[in-house]
Amino acid sequence: MAETSRRALRLLSLLAARGSWSLNELAARLEVSERTVRRDIDTLRRLGYPVLSLRGPAGGYRLGAGHTLPPLLFDNDQALAVAVALQTAPHTVSGLGEDAARALDALEQVMPARLRAAVEAMRLTRLQNYWEFPAPPIEAAALQVAGSAVRRHEVLLAEPLGPGGARPDPGTAGFTPARRIEPHHLVVWAGRWYLVGFDHADETWRVHRLDSLHLHAPTGIRFTPRELPGGDVAHLVMTSYDRGDTPAAWECTGSARLDLPAETVARWAPGGSVVEHLDSGHCRLTVGAWSWAGIAGLLATFDTDLTDVRPPELVAACRRLARRFRTAAGPAGRPTAEVRP
Repeated sequence: MAETSRRALRLLSLLAARGSWSLNELAARLEVSERTVRRDIDTLRRLGYPVLSLRGPAGGYRLGAGHTLPPLLFDNDQALAVAVALQTAPHTVSGLGEDAARALDALEQVMPARLRAAVEAMRLTRLQNYWEFPAPPIEAAALQVAGSAVRRHEVLLAEPLGPGGARPDPGTAGFTPARRIEPHHLVVWAGRWYLVGFDHADETWRVHRLDSLHLHAPTGIRFTPRELPGGDVAHLVMTSYDRGDTPAAWECTGSARLDLPAETVARWAPGGSVVEHLDSGHCRLTVGAWSWAGIAGLLATFDTDLTDVRPPELVAACRRLARRFRTAAGPAGRPTAEVRP
C-alpha cells in the first residue's frame, strides 16, 4: 500500500509538471506496466483529482482544472518547501499574513506525524539585515491583476503613482495619464516587484516598480507577445536604470558622478540605490549607508573616477578614507609583502 501511494504521488507530480503525457511515457517514467498506470490514474480520480483522458492517435492523459480543491499529496521535500513559502510570502505580498497562517495550519492537520514534526521545526523568525532593501509588501489584488494580464497577454492600463503612493488629480503637479502597457514578465529582485512590458506611449521596453503603479481593471485587449530585447529578462531588469526605484531609508545618503554608463552601474549598484543617466558614459549614483565612510566605500567599489560628490559630509569621509588607504599602502616606492591566498 505504501508503494502504491508513493507511485500515485509521483504520477500526480508528473501530470502537474506538463500539459499531457502518453500512457507509455508515464509507464516508462514510473518504471511500471501500462496496466499499473491505469490503476493509479483510477486511484487519483477516486481521490478527486480530475485526470482527463485524451483522444487521438497517441492518446494520453492530462490533469484538468477542478471546481474544488482536491486532497493534496506532497512528498517530504514538497511539504517543507510549502511550509517555508507560506511563512515568507507575507513579507513581499501584503494581505496574505492571516490566510498564509491558516493555510499552514490546515496543511499540518493532514500531514503524517513524522512530516508534521519536520514542518513544525521550520517555524521561521525573519530578521532584516543591513543589506536588504525591500519595498513595502505589494497588494495581492495588484499582483493578481498584473499576473493575469501577463498570462493572458492582455494590455494593461496603469497610472504612475506619486510620492507615498498617492494618485495625483488631473491637472495637478505630478499627474501622468494612464499608460498602455503590454505586460510580459513579473520579476522579484532585491525585495521589489517589477513589471516588464512594452510601453505604447514611447514604443519602448520599460521596467516598472509594481508598487508605483495603479492598475486599472483588465482591458480584455489581447496582444501578440514580442521578443524580449536580448532574450534575457534578468539582464533587462538589472541593467535598466529607470526602474522607478527610490533611495532606501538610511542614516546617511549621498551621491556622486561616476565615469561609467548608467546601464553598467545599475547592474552592480546595491538595492535601495538610484542611478541617474547623464550621458552615454556618465551617471549619478545615489546610495545610502549607516555612515558616510560606508557610502564612500560603496562608491569606491566601482573602480572609476568620482566627481561632484555630495553632500560635504561625504566629501570629508572620502578624504578620511584616502588618508587611511595611504597609510595602509605604506610609503611610496616601498615594496609590499606578497599576499598569498
